[in-house]
Amino acid sequence: MKKYIIFLLLFSFISCSEKQKHPYTFYYWKTNLNLNTIETENLNKADIPFLYTRFFDVDKINDRFEPIAVITKDKSFDTQKIIVPTVFITNRSFINIGKSEISFLAENVNDLIKKKIADYSLKVNNEIQIDCDWTSGTKEDYFEFLQQLKKISKKQITCTLRLHQVKDKDHTGIPPVEKVYLMCYSTSSPLEHSDKNSILDLNIMRNYLAQLENYPIEKIDVALPIYSWGIVTNHLGKHKLINALSLKDLDHSGFRKISENKAQVIKDGFYYGNFLSKGFIIKVEEISEKQLDEAIQLLDKKIGDYNIIYYQLDSKFVEGRKF
Repeated sequence: MKKYIIFLLLFSFISCSEKQKHPYTFYYWKTNLNLNTIETENLNKADIPFLYTRFFDVDKINDRFEPIAVITKDKSFDTQKIIVPTVFITNRSFINIGKSEISFLAENVNDLIKKKIADYSLKVNNEIQIDCDWTSGTKEDYFEFLQQLKKISKKQITCTLRLHQVKDKDHTGIPPVEKVYLMCYSTSSPLEHSDKNSILDLNIMRNYLAQLENYPIEKIDVALPIYSWGIVTNHLGKHKLINALSLKDLDHSGFRKISENKAQVIKDGFYYGNFLSKGFIIKVEEISEKQLDEAIQLLDKKIGDYNIIYYQLDSKFVEGRKF
């Protein structure tokens, strides 16, 4: 009996220590659908049969809705994954929007999605995902847009959910959808002078998700970051971003390492597609396996079963990672 109890305790300890596995896939956020060998291999290993694919952005420019960076497809693109059309819409598109404009926007978003599906013979599921950082001032019109899009498209409409929209749900409201995708990244602005990792700071995430278990929508999947970038600071303290810069990119003859993730430019020149002057400081932000594990452990305590969609599918971000 004593041995049996010891066995149960040992089994319980091992079970609790094991990292919970979650089915996963990726977002595809480039303008051209085109997978290289590394991206194809990693996508094929993903155990969710979907690829969440950005079709276009929508912004309101000079009082007109404009599709931005509409996706194209390379002839060589081929995947067994089913495409989930995803559209990003700026929050300002819903500021002072008229009721007739909401229907107009929903119709045009649906028409352009259908056109791209037909143009490229894409295999899609019955879902459209909308990504918008709505606020308390735009919530009613944005929620009406989601309902109009559902009515027009006859599809399942889902949407992204940012951390502040969880914490401030009494002000930002609950979207009229059956499923949301919790975006666990962009925890602060990369253009602020801060020692925090602006892509993912676990303390900020923990604070914003303190009441996540009480969020009234049951179906929640999670978007986690695997991307990186460099924050360049000039002599005047102004910042700009270089996307996809990694720590190994700091090992350059034109840079002098200051710390593990910072370097100073020691020679004027073009670096990674940008002209940088001597004296500029580069800070690289990327996400480690440890950070992802800790984020997942936090989420496991809050919502239990969920799928993960990693942002984003790019050979520079997926190569060498263990998903």
